[in-house]
Amino acid sequence: MTRRLCSLPRRSAPSFAPGLTAERLGALLAGRRMWVNGTVLHYCFLDARTDASVVPVPGTGELRRVPWAGGEEQREVVRGCFAEWQDLGIGVAFAEVGDRHEAELRIGFQAGAGSWSAVGREALSVGRGERTMNLGWDVTAPGERGTVLHQIGHALGMVHEHQSPFAGLHWDDEAVYAELAGPPNFWSRETTYTNVLRPLDACEAGGSVWDPQSVMTLPLGPGLVLEPEQYRGGLRPPGAPSPADKEFVLRWYPPADPGGPAGLVPFRSAPLGLGPGEQADFTVEPPETREYTVGTFGDADTVLVVFEQRDGEPRFLAGHDDGGAPDNAAVRVRLVKGRRYVVRVRLYSTWGSGETAVMCW
Repeated sequence: MTRRLCSLPRRSAPSFAPGLTAERLGALLAGRRMWVNGTVLHYCFLDARTDASVVPVPGTGELRRVPWAGGEEQREVVRGCFAEWQDLGIGVAFAEVGDRHEAELRIGFQAGAGSWSAVGREALSVGRGERTMNLGWDVTAPGERGTVLHQIGHALGMVHEHQSPFAGLHWDDEAVYAELAGPPNFWSRETTYTNVLRPLDACEAGGSVWDPQSVMTLPLGPGLVLEPEQYRGGLRPPGAPSPADKEFVLRWYPPADPGGPAGLVPFRSAPLGLGPGEQADFTVEPPETREYTVGTFGDADTVLVVFEQRDGEPRFLAGHDDGGAPDNAAVRVRLVKGRRYVVRVRLYSTWGSGETAVMCW
């Protein structure tokens, strides 16, 4: 029997400036979804009183409100799965918060909406009132812990392992479409192609060797894979991070230096979506008074300026107020809790991905 499966939405291919070398393009593709190592990722559970979707009731023409909140038992499973990833020794940390505006990862439990997650830094482009992850069925049921570990893997920037171009899987495409069009998934052909049949670019894959034991491999039944022969009986990952999964996340997120700086706290981070020569302003409100490094998050050439907002007027604090030269992607400045600051970023790079964001740490 086919299990319920993770369903990610189709994404537009990223656009890059012409003239990039293959090595540079590969680096941009591989790193665009990953967090900066040392980041503290805050997560919150959404509230049944305020967070819901309004969906049509089939055959009635009526609408009903479906809350996004989950019970405490489900939340405990999620907390345990965050701890399981953390216990691998990765340099990224997780912290639960009660306010969605402080959370990069916002978790809902809308029944019937499937299980999915934004992949890595894609979470920064999701509106603060929206989910970045949904768990669409009871994750306390036997065997469903793997669903949560899989979604957290996506949140860390991992993609579907069975779509690796190194897997060498030859699918019976029509059998796959037919299987997943039925219960319990009811997927469209586009959803099936996006989540199962579409091979990833080699630069997007988690590694140069396919790992059928990865927690990022979807469990699929017999009769869907034609070759290699050993997978004709189906894909049956154990539902926990494999040694190769651990190797992947430790490569991107090596353990933090105990004597190094405190974790990076990306409060009020947002993707800028800039083209060369363009600039963006947005506000930050520090959660505590202290010295911060305010900088760009990504690998584009930028100039950054910090202003304090006083009586509706910006007062220059740090950076290159006169435009400056590229590559000034960070400044050190004291920010005071309760005050409002404006961060202005100008992108100079001719090869930037447009996904540079601002962090304060």
